[in-house]
Amino acid sequence: MKTSTKDKIKGSYHEVSGTIKEGIGKLAKDRNLKAEGSAEKKAGKVQQRIGKAKESVAKLKGQLAGLKKDKPRTKGPAKSKRP
Repeated sequence: MKTSTKDKIKGSYHEVSGTIKEGIGKLAKDRNLKAEGSAEKKAGKVQQRIGKAKESVAKLKGQLAGLKKDKPRTKGPAKSKRP
């Protein structure tokens, strides 16, 4: 499994877990649990974005590799020889 996919899955898990903790904290009127849940939820969102960024970088890397293969080789400008 790709690391980008793992990050997305872990991020989703933390986001859901944080939402649950936040909800329980609200019901129990426990400020610490609510804050912990909110922080975990935000951390999960960040981790998902990291996974998406890794995926985008991998996609761009593949596109660049494809362009490099397709590009015909040309010689650079002729170098003048100094007498």
